[in-house]
Amino acid sequence: MIGSRIGRLFATALSTLLVAAALPASAQTAPPLGTAQSYAVLAGSTVTNTGPSVIVGDLGVSPGSAVTGFPPGLVSGGAIHAADAAALSAQSALTTAYNSAAGQSCTLDLTGQDLGGQVLTPGVYCFSSSAQLTGTLTLNGQGNAAAIWIFKIGSTLTTASSASVVMSGSGSACNVFWQVGSSATVGTSTSLVGNILALTSITMTTGANLVGRALARNGAVTLDTNNINASSCAATPVPALPQVFMLVLALGLAGLGVVRLMRPARARR
Repeated sequence: MIGSRIGRLFATALSTLLVAAALPASAQTAPPLGTAQSYAVLAGSTVTNTGPSVIVGDLGVSPGSAVTGFPPGLVSGGAIHAADAAALSAQSALTTAYNSAAGQSCTLDLTGQDLGGQVLTPGVYCFSSSAQLTGTLTLNGQGNAAAIWIFKIGSTLTTASSASVVMSGSGSACNVFWQVGSSATVGTSTSLVGNILALTSITMTTGANLVGRALARNGAVTLDTNNINASSCAATPVPALPQVFMLVLALGLAGLGVVRLMRPARARR
């Protein structure tokens, strides 16, 4: 009798665990950055800086070798890699990440819409041509620290002056990816978050700040009195809350059931 009850209990717990494992955190997956993960700035041809920019993380260029403007620019918590093996490896990893982002299915097509003023939950947002950000874009993680946003942009990404991206609902800047089909221009005094994966070039205009990474495959990264900080984006992925909750619940039910079933047997002794 006790054995059959224990068997049913574990069968229920096992089915709960299987359901939890089958539930995805979201339909989209974070592009794997690999050896590019430590880079705050990575270019294909050259990195050029004007003014006292602060780069937190590695700075690299490959196959080009030109890095100018450091100093007055400062690289903190990382090193400059110019046409060395580390930069070459990072560029290879960037190509993989770029292709991963480009290959994911769209949740919603936003072609022709300004990102400013919108509140977007996790998903893959697509633009067949250019994308524009004027004002404030809010990304709401809905309580999921592992929530992922991917913006697939056919050509250019341009932000207006003083534009911003704000995270809410436990969302993380580290899980935002901008896959740009040509070049990205981050406007004056803009506060942007996420990983810019540009096919060609990235221009950070005067006073623009980025929590994340500016990674360009073929062209230049141009800086002008910017702060780019990748230091907070080196963490391992966090399981989605529903999966964690169901896992703990299943294990707790199994353990509690065993304890209760064992008590009558001990009492009879």
